[in-house]
Amino acid sequence: MKESPQEQEKDKSKGQSSIVDKIQQLGQSNVPQPADSNIHVLPIIGQIEGHVQLPSQNKTTKYEHMIPQLIAIEQNPKIEGLVVLLNTVGGDVEAGLAISEMIASLSKPTVSIVLGGGHSIGVPIAVSADYSFIAETATMTIHPIRMTGLVIGVPQTFEYMDKMQDRVVNFVTRHSNVDEEKFKELMFAKGNLTRDIGTNVVGQQAVDHGLIDAVGGVKEAMSKLNELIDHNKENEKKVVQ
Repeated sequence: MKESPQEQEKDKSKGQSSIVDKIQQLGQSNVPQPADSNIHVLPIIGQIEGHVQLPSQNKTTKYEHMIPQLIAIEQNPKIEGLVVLLNTVGGDVEAGLAISEMIASLSKPTVSIVLGGGHSIGVPIAVSADYSFIAETATMTIHPIRMTGLVIGVPQTFEYMDKMQDRVVNFVTRHSNVDEEKFKELMFAKGNLTRDIGTNVVGQQAVDHGLIDAVGGVKEAMSKLNELIDHNKENEKKVVQ
């Protein structure tokens, strides 16, 4: 049965409103459909939110969202590898270390890419992967940890801060090629950062210091991850045999 002109006009207006909705939500009319892939991409952007909720205007990565995702990645047999994309200013130390420890403890191959920036507690997350890349123009800021809120002026406060800082230093030195002495030298350097102590390393410098494995982007990261996945499969076959 043929539609009346009124019904045709109604269907046309529905289609147009649907396209308008897509443009308003995504900035484009064609919504890309995710292809079935054996690789999961985990973006860590903005500020890493921990026990305290940040203001709504802040772009955040919430650790309570990250942890279930990482568990799901570990349990899902279809996912064979993980790419961690970093563009973060840092954030909560304990939340950042929790994410780092979880990525490091995954049984599946992992690769990280620092794009834009992987600052502060973003450094342990970047080095937690099996292999790490940094974009040529990306930066990493290494500095001592901070404490916000009420600070009690007693020796125990300093000891607590010092022990927390040791946790960060130990994790980074265990999961990268930088030695403890060099990392602390970068952390406590004077004159490199305005009104602060620490060091800002760019691209190749991060590789030269041993923090990151190689300079590269998405192409290099995907190539390396596929190589690690193939190697992982070969090892599994040997164990079965």
